[in-house]
Amino acid sequence: MHPKLNRPFRLQWEPAQDAHVLLYPEGMVKLNQSAAQILLRRDGTRDIPALVADLETAFNATGLGDDVRAFIAGARARGWLE
Repeated sequence: MHPKLNRPFRLQWEPAQDAHVLLYPEGMVKLNQSAAQILLRRDGTRDIPALVADLETAFNATGLGDDVRAFIAGARARGWLE
């Protein structure tokens, strides 16, 4: 499973919000830093274990797998990810 954004969602930095946001035709979702970091790494080429490994390396952390999988499941339920 290689998560990537569904159309018509678009991830971008929004200076006015001082945060990354997900834009879609009906509006915008302001993301917290954790959500943004996960979505920034979802390019459709990495599977979830690779995504988790990248996050753990980037943030010098361990044990992020359950949280990342829970976020991805929620994002899929909201239609953000394929």
